[in-house]
Amino acid sequence: MSADQLRAIVETRIHRPEAIAAAAAARKRPDSLLGPTGKLMVIAADHPARGALRAGRDALAMADRGELLDRLVVALGRPGVNGVLATADVLEDLLLLGALDGKVVVGSMNRGGLAGTVFEVDDRFTGYDAAGIDTMGFEMGKMLLRIDPDDPATAPTLEACAHAVDGLAARGKVALVEPFISHRVDGRLRNDLSTEAVIRSVTVAAGLGNTSAYTWLKLPVVDDDPAGMERVLAASTLPAVLLGGEVPDDPDAAFRQWEKVLRLPTALGLVVGRTLLYPPDGDVAAAVDTAVSLL
Repeated sequence: MSADQLRAIVETRIHRPEAIAAAAAARKRPDSLLGPTGKLMVIAADHPARGALRAGRDALAMADRGELLDRLVVALGRPGVNGVLATADVLEDLLLLGALDGKVVVGSMNRGGLAGTVFEVDDRFTGYDAAGIDTMGFEMGKMLLRIDPDDPATAPTLEACAHAVDGLAARGKVALVEPFISHRVDGRLRNDLSTEAVIRSVTVAAGLGNTSAYTWLKLPVVDDDPAGMERVLAASTLPAVLLGGEVPDDPDAAFRQWEKVLRLPTALGLVVGRTLLYPPDGDVAAAVDTAVSLL
């Protein structure tokens, strides 16, 4: 990002903060939640708000906001990319850059379970709420639900997610729920990506709230069982998108895995962040184009 662009964003925030709401009101809305491929292709960038800045071997890869915005603008400009997931600070920067026209915008809601903390499961809604997403005219709200059988903080997080599902549904907005069964291992919270655990998380997430009419799921790809993802997606009739997770050592293997799962009837697309924004070779456009080709 050029110094002039960065300066313009900062000066707008200082002198004309109302310009953010104006840009949101003027944003061209997408015609559909699905792109030209019939799938949803979302670039995720909500990691920094949880203090998770690592991509690959670089512990502070996402710490430079100007560089992150540059990578996001490149990714959002590629054919077939029709959405973005982020917190208010990032989405507002993108609004001021004019990068969100025609895109499905997903506001990230609960970011209070900071990475690596003892209160990580107690995932407070410190980002968007349903009213804020509606006011900004965004299409979806995303929430993370980690279910730790040994942590009593799971219960209030479950309740908060159910209320968020209700609030979004009442406004006709999609609730994108990302569930995991999680456990503390050597003091750190780890997600269980076995087929059985992911199936359990799906059934819990699908039952949240007064209605599931506007609920979609954001799910990891399991690899412990050749038919694992068929079993995972058979656990619910809710639309599901696949998450990208950490930057893999072998991106091509991840792409092949996504390609197989995307053939299943309820698999409606990809929500990928660091794998595409920080590929090992640094070529964001090529990584995004490869992911889009899978759709």
